[in-house]
This record gives sequence, structure tokens and C-alpha cells, in this order.
Amino acid sequence: MKESFKVCFCCVRSFKVKTSEPPQEIKKLFDDYSGDGRMSADEMLRFVIEVQGEKHADTNYVKDIFHRLKHHGVFHPRGIHLEGFYRYLLSDFNSPLHLSGEVWQDMSQPLSHYFLYTGHNSYLTGNQLNSRSSTEPIVKALRSGVRVIELDLWPNSSGTEAEVRHGGTLTSTEDLQKCLNAVKENAFVVSEYPVVLTLEDHLPPDLQKKVAKMVSKTFGETLFRCTTDEHTECFPSPEALKNKILISTKPPKEYLQTQVSLGSTTDESVKAKKVKEAEELIQDEDEETVAIEYRDLISIHAGNRKGGMKNCLNGDPNRVIRLSMSEQWLETLAKTRGPDLVKFTQRNILRIFPKTTRIDSSNYDPLVGWIHGAQMVAFNMQSHGRFLWMMQGMFKANGGCGYVKSLMFCSPMVLEVKLLTLPVKIFRSRQFSSFVSMNIKLDKDLQRRRMEYGFSQDHFDRYSPPDFYARVGIAGIPLDTTSHKTETDTDEWFPVWDKEFEFPLRVPELALLCIIVKDYDSNTQNDFAGQICLPLSEIRPGIRAVRLHDRAGEVYKHARLLVRFVLEPR
Repeated sequence: MKESFKVCFCCVRSFKVKTSEPPQEIKKLFDDYSGDGRMSADEMLRFVIEVQGEKHADTNYVKDIFHRLKHHGVFHPRGIHLEGFYRYLLSDFNSPLHLSGEVWQDMSQPLSHYFLYTGHNSYLTGNQLNSRSSTEPIVKALRSGVRVIELDLWPNSSGTEAEVRHGGTLTSTEDLQKCLNAVKENAFVVSEYPVVLTLEDHLPPDLQKKVAKMVSKTFGETLFRCTTDEHTECFPSPEALKNKILISTKPPKEYLQTQVSLGSTTDESVKAKKVKEAEELIQDEDEETVAIEYRDLISIHAGNRKGGMKNCLNGDPNRVIRLSMSEQWLETLAKTRGPDLVKFTQRNILRIFPKTTRIDSSNYDPLVGWIHGAQMVAFNMQSHGRFLWMMQGMFKANGGCGYVKSLMFCSPMVLEVKLLTLPVKIFRSRQFSSFVSMNIKLDKDLQRRRMEYGFSQDHFDRYSPPDFYARVGIAGIPLDTTSHKTETDTDEWFPVWDKEFEFPLRVPELALLCIIVKDYDSNTQNDFAGQICLPLSEIRPGIRAVRLHDRAGEVYKHARLLVRFVLEPR
């Protein structure tokens, strides 16, 4: 079969099209585990146990596979043919991650023992300077599993109401009530574990009072309140907080201290006087309804970075807090006070946010924060790129619930096993896509085919099939981080790379397997074709169908790789 491309009015380039047939290794496996050209239920069971590592599989598991294949017309009562076997391998049922979405980690530990899927400026649709504010990114984030939503609160132009906007910029405003409603309606669509609403408020006491009433009325019984001192020395657990919304912000006193510290004066006595005057202003207005009502909303207290880098990590032995710092502060402290960072996050929550110069809403390396125990590594979810793919990959773990156990709080038994050096072998990468009609002869058919893949019609070279290659690597601690590149399979919609990689690992709990597929171009920048990041600790061994995603993390309909994973302790 040939595929033709018009180069100009009179020239046509033709390419032989490779059919989407099983690779030789798959044919050999089928022959080894079948008889007379059919694989019976018993033979399939032996395959999934011995090759796929499904040690707990039984006849019902195999029956489920066969039942799924019936709808594709490749099933026979006496077993499946090679085509059916190949279709099973490329199906979503054969995912590298467990399909059940089961939350398997212990969720009864304090919140500080977990990484939380965290957003930054969750209301922005684009850059940090002049983009639109909306409830849409809030809804999308929550429905993607994000568990920490951030809202910036400012007085409106008349000073009578609070509104959501990125202060000091040209971004538009959004109604606070709409944002709260978006949180309420979408908080527990994909996960029943708690949502933390961080309020970066810049409000006077009278508007804090209004916000307190608005939040209480909107969230009602789902709002978690600390009515006693029970959780002052340690945070409650995600299990105890199921279907609850927590408010995290600075209490009125800390808020005032922060506002004063941002002032121009450097005289400490003047600052202290201003704080005292501001506190008296709250008390004179109505202490019983303003300061106390707002304070009682807060279940995760945000502290101040008192004393700068020197003393900010000292902590309070009698109270747990959330401390926020920029990625720049984190990088400096990681070099100079790494052990103190780790010690602080044993009890307290550390939130990292992007530096202010990231006006394009780009992101930073999340592993720096995770390695030092930072629970809330806040990301711009409206962006895309390698670091966001890593964030999305990490939180595919633990059933995608938005909470992943921090490395420091994994059980000793798990650590004892997994600290051994582990190689990951990518045995085969096959078939960039599957089950796409091969009836392609004309340019218009080529365009249709590209659309079936999920790409625009001019995504790749308009005058030839793509030249795909893959880069496979590990993102983790510095000693584990590495990558390898396959050869380029020229002019092929269905590349066959036949490449094996091995990755020795020191800390697999923090390792992410990252695969990026691109179309090679000799004269221009290589075209992006797909990507996937997977938490290595949850990858199932065997030959698996790895679905590729676009730049924003949305899954492609057809594009996938056939990859073999072999996980062996050394």
C-alpha cells in the first residue's frame, strides 16, 4: 500500500505504508503461549501471570479480557487469534497503571505526611500579567484531581466588596461568590479527599467579616472548623477530612504583621507601633464578630517568615502552621539548610510558589521541593511543559486522589525493599498508534488521518509521513535522573524502535518515567507528538499500552506506545 504526497503542481512523492501488524516479538510470545493459532483461557491466564506479572489473576480476570474483545469481532469460543491478542495488548485494559483507581496508601496520617496536588493563582486562564480571571481553570483543576486551590482576595474599586484578582497587574477580576460556588460544586467529583482553599487576602477587617460569612454560607457543613485545640500540635488526616473543605490563610494578627513588614520603613519600633494600632482598630470595630469570626474559619494557619531565611524554619513546638516561600528561597535554603527544611516538614506544611518573574505562568522543577518534604508545590495549571507533566505524573499515583505519601513517611518495610538499586528495562516500543484506517491514498485522506490521531492537519510535514523518535528517561533525585533517545524511524506512521534501556535507581519512590515522542525535522524545530510521565513505583511489569498525552496533559484518542517493563531488584 502506498501513500502519496503532492509536492507541487506536477510532482508527487510516494511512500510505502507499513501496516499496523504485531511485531515479531509479539508473534513469538503468542506462539509460545498458544496452540493451533488460538490462545485459550488457560493459556491466556498463564501469559498474564508469567509475562504480565499479574500474580493474583484468575479465570474471571481472563474472562473479563475475552468479554472486552467480543465487541471487536476478534473473539472465538475456543480462544483468541493473534489479532485479538495484539488488540488486548494495545487496549486501555492493559494500562501500565492499575485501572481500579484504588487509593492504596495509608490515609490516616497527618496532612503533613503527604504531598498535595497544588495549584497557584488557580483563577487565571493565562499569563500572570494581563490574562483573564475565571472560574473555568478552577473547575478544570478540581476535575483533574487538584486538591489545593488558591484565590487572591482584594477590595473592589469602591472598597465595599472583596473580589478575586492578581493584584498589581492588568489581569481581569472575577466574582468571589462564583469562585466559591465552583469549588463547592466540583471539589469532590474525582476525589473524596479534602480540598484546601488558600486565601491570599489583602482585605481590611470589614471585608474579612463579609468573606467569613460568605464562605460559611456557601460551604455549610462541608467546611471544616477547628473548634478545639485538638489539631494545634498536628494536622488531622486526609481520611478524617473526607469531603471537607479547609481554609488556609493568615489569621488577622499575622495578616497585619505581614502588611506592616511590606511597608517602606525599616525602624522596628515604628513597625511594632503600627501593628499595635492596627490590632486596636480591629478590637474597636467589633472583636467578637470581625477578628474572631474570620479567625475561626481557618483550619490551616499560614505563618509569617519571621526573621528571614535565618529563623523562618524554627517552627513552634506547640502549633503547626503552613509556611509559604518562593522557589528561589527554596533553592537557597536547600543548599544551606537542607536538614532544617526536612525537619520543618515533619510536622508543618511547606508551600512553594513560582517566582514573580514567571509572568508567562511557566513552572519550576517540583522535585527540589519534594526531595525536601515540601507538601504543597504550587503550580500554574494553565501552563504546559516538562515540569507540569512531571507534576501530573506524580499525582497519577495512589489512585489519582490528589494525595501521595511523602517519601519520609513511607513504611520502613517498603523503604527497605525499594532502596535497593532497581533497573527499568524498556524492552520494546512499538506502534505509535493503532486501529487507524489504513485506506490512505490522497492528500485529503492524509489530513483525515492526522485528525484521527488528534493532531491538526499541518502538525507534521505536509509532504511526507512523520519521522518519529522517542526520548525515554527518569526524573528523580539527581543520581537517578537520566535519559536516552531512540533512533529515528523515517517516514513511518507506525515506528518500530526495537530499543532497550536500563535505569539503575536509588530512590524509586520519587522517580518518574518520562517518555516524549517527537517528529524529527532536519531544517526546523522538531515537532511535538506526545508525552507521558508515570510514577515508577506504580508501573505494572509486562508488555503495556502506554497512552500518550498532548502538551496540556490531555490524553490522545489513539496515540500509544507498546512498551515492556521489567522491574528487578539488584
